[in-house]
Amino acid sequence: MDKILRVDMSRLEVRAEPLLPEYERFGGRALIARILLNEVPPACEPLGPHNKLIFAPGLLGGTNVSSANRLSVGGKSPLTGGVKEANSGGNGARDIARLGYKAVIVEGKPADGKLYILYLAHGRAELVPADDWRGLGTYATSARAKERWGEQCSVICIGPAGEMLLRGAGIVVTGHEEQVSRLAARGGLGALMGSKGLKAVVLDSTNAPALPLADPELFRKASTAFAKALLDNPRTGRTGSMHMYGTSGILKIVNEIGTLPTRNFREGSFEKAAEISGEKLRETVLQRGGKIGTPCMPGCVIACCNEFVGEDGQTVVATLQYETLGLVGSNLGLGSLDEVARLNRVCNDLGLDSIETGAALGVAAEAGLARFGDVESFLALLREVAAGSPLGRVIGNGAVTTGRVFGIVRVPAVKGQAMPAYDPRSLKGNGVTYATSPQGADHTAGNAFGARNEVDPLAVEGQCAVSLKLQLGAAMLDSTGLCLFARPPVYSDPQMMVDMINGRYGWGWTVQDLEEFNKSVLRMELEFNRLAGFTKADDRLPEYMLEEPLPPHNSVFDVPASEMDAIFSGL
Repeated sequence: MDKILRVDMSRLEVRAEPLLPEYERFGGRALIARILLNEVPPACEPLGPHNKLIFAPGLLGGTNVSSANRLSVGGKSPLTGGVKEANSGGNGARDIARLGYKAVIVEGKPADGKLYILYLAHGRAELVPADDWRGLGTYATSARAKERWGEQCSVICIGPAGEMLLRGAGIVVTGHEEQVSRLAARGGLGALMGSKGLKAVVLDSTNAPALPLADPELFRKASTAFAKALLDNPRTGRTGSMHMYGTSGILKIVNEIGTLPTRNFREGSFEKAAEISGEKLRETVLQRGGKIGTPCMPGCVIACCNEFVGEDGQTVVATLQYETLGLVGSNLGLGSLDEVARLNRVCNDLGLDSIETGAALGVAAEAGLARFGDVESFLALLREVAAGSPLGRVIGNGAVTTGRVFGIVRVPAVKGQAMPAYDPRSLKGNGVTYATSPQGADHTAGNAFGARNEVDPLAVEGQCAVSLKLQLGAAMLDSTGLCLFARPPVYSDPQMMVDMINGRYGWGWTVQDLEEFNKSVLRMELEFNRLAGFTKADDRLPEYMLEEPLPPHNSVFDVPASEMDAIFSGL
């Protein structure tokens, strides 16, 4: 990964550039933050020509390190107006890295308003006209791309939502199952990709040379120890909940502690939680001949994914995740896996973030546009999105837009971005993360669910310290390309991460260098947001969450604003 690929959509030119020294020691989320600060005017229009769309593998991307091939995608968010990094599993990061690119930077806008596909292979980089692909869903786009360029290719694409520049649009990536099944979903980055006139990126790393290792023996030992630590861990090993149930395995616990969003975040527990739980999901998938315990990227030993099939044995969606079960399930009053999967598939095909869309649908139901518990009423709204009707465009632009248009003030969002499936009134560490993260309300920016046994999730004390620790850890994982579920070994033994980085690059980093690196990521993101006009007043949860008690604990979010305002003072 010794070069940058620049894609100038204004001139329809593609060129590889030598890697600038100041970009050399960054990857993934960190590299996105650095490029944004250097190259994007913070006050620019997110859907205008001055914003840039960045695809960046992590520092360990393209290697055989387990769980290390997540793809970071970023730019100035059309949804929040601030810095944004969203990441996805699948094969995209592996292929970009193997083709030798530290990042792919897409800039400008096509003057002709047409759509294009970026095709990358060993020794080739070209823009291909694709206006006849307009309106295709992500499943058809992926299938058509593979038919043209070969099954060995990985595909990164948008659906109609991205083409319509809807701020709830994400970017979809082919997974290890070789179908579009992964999303860099958050922050409206699908709209940013659509604004660049880019329908898809097709990658073929078949003949690319292996990535060089500065110290092969150190790298081998560290990566082997890391894989063993994951397999030995009671949560990520072969008998652990992540492999057995995937992310859905936490739903039952989230419900029990009273933080599962239910009917537009009015309640923290759902009477039908057992019907959409990880246990029920596993039972249903196995009974119908689907798959459980599959990896979303090559070489991942955790293998936490599933292929949910209908009663006819046909694949509906891969993979059905906790966040979708929460936002599109309990949040909409839906207690059926089949109903959630139907909505999930439509969202995936349109290229919509199921978190943002689930929250928007919940707000719409509160406005009387749909009925909680009635899947057909929600499918009707998604058909409006697909049709591009005025109502559909409102829903597709996310929860905040939906609330504003229909006069609903109970909108679960921070900095314009909808909250994930943990109500912060009963998991207050997450409330701090939602409020203070430069990314907006984001479950991957520092999720306190795993720390609930360290700090009482209902207590006021200690939440800022927990959130800061987790935000720094998330910055590290997102910048190296590691999945959040691979965090136990590197949190308990950071030298393991240092050894893998040094084995790959030969930088001679120490644990202290890694800790400073993590801090630098947040500093860069905070600085971009400051220059974009954000203030401490933006680091707040919705007012109703400070005043409206959440059953069953009847708790409110009451961490003092003064404490949250000081959370990054030590960076």
